[in-house]
Amino acid sequence: MKLINTRDAEGAVLCHDITQIIKGVTKDAVFRKGHIVTKEDIPVLLRVGKDQLYVWENQEGMLHEDEAAEILRDMCRGEFMECSRPKEGKIELTASIDGLLKVNRQGLRAVNGFGQMMIASRHGNFPVRKGDKLAGTRIIPLVIQEERMEAARKQAMEATGGEPILKLLPFHHKKVGIVTTGNEVFYGRIQDTFTPVIEEKLREYDTEIIGHHTWNDDDQKVTQSILELIEQGAQIVICTGGMSVDPDDKTPLAIKNTGARIVSYGAPVLPGAMFLLAYLKGSAILGLPGCVMYAKRTIFDLVLPRIMADDLVSKEELERLGEGGLCLNCPACTYPNCGFGKGK
Repeated sequence: MKLINTRDAEGAVLCHDITQIIKGVTKDAVFRKGHIVTKEDIPVLLRVGKDQLYVWENQEGMLHEDEAAEILRDMCRGEFMECSRPKEGKIELTASIDGLLKVNRQGLRAVNGFGQMMIASRHGNFPVRKGDKLAGTRIIPLVIQEERMEAARKQAMEATGGEPILKLLPFHHKKVGIVTTGNEVFYGRIQDTFTPVIEEKLREYDTEIIGHHTWNDDDQKVTQSILELIEQGAQIVICTGGMSVDPDDKTPLAIKNTGARIVSYGAPVLPGAMFLLAYLKGSAILGLPGCVMYAKRTIFDLVLPRIMADDLVSKEELERLGEGGLCLNCPACTYPNCGFGKGK
């Protein structure tokens, strides 16, 4: 690549797009990379402010921005992702299915800390829909050393264990069982308004409710119901009611007595602090606090997509939700395009 005077550019081959920006009207290339400049093009180039041009001059060991952007794309791109054509050193990745986006943060930082290149992505562990933009990559200079790109690729792959920086896990069909507890519901003193909320949340995904049991505050009956639902094929069992510290609230005890592995009872999320997550024989058991019944978005919205994608949730990951774990109850909810649940 070499720099020449635009007035002397006839016959030269452009090594990058020439972009014209008119606020509120257009932002696009008037000439594309690879265009051979004609005599008639020179006044046009001058009108868009190009008194000098970079034109092709092959240099061994150097990559054009678009070639380098393709290397970044390959570092990022996992299965179920589409990508745009390179343009001005930029490539965008989009989802080809509904799923859960996973971002390898170590790999992402390895690239972004290298200099002269960048990858910007959505936040990981959140649901995306087919067609959603996932990430964008860009090379900062017009040309970059091939050796530098190879070093960045090697460093990123070491950080990810050879895996792509981005993964898109597909959602799966899930059979769900619901266990409602509470004397007030069991004896008909109040109407069950919790289950309809759960059913509405589940309709956002491919789920099938195979059983719904309602009990009084009898932990042994709740334990038995959970075990029966899992035996019948439930991959998710959702328990509502009885999750606080009142003497009659025995749902956490009932879940513990199934023999399940308790991941956490309690999460640094509001709404949703009294949440319980456990696993038993490959099935997830969720103890949902009362806030899920009336709050627009809660801990349930953060965990359910991961369970639908068979992505195990750890105690450490729940602990990290503290930063970003406060829902602001905005008048117009934009979740997941907000800060809720986006911990480190």
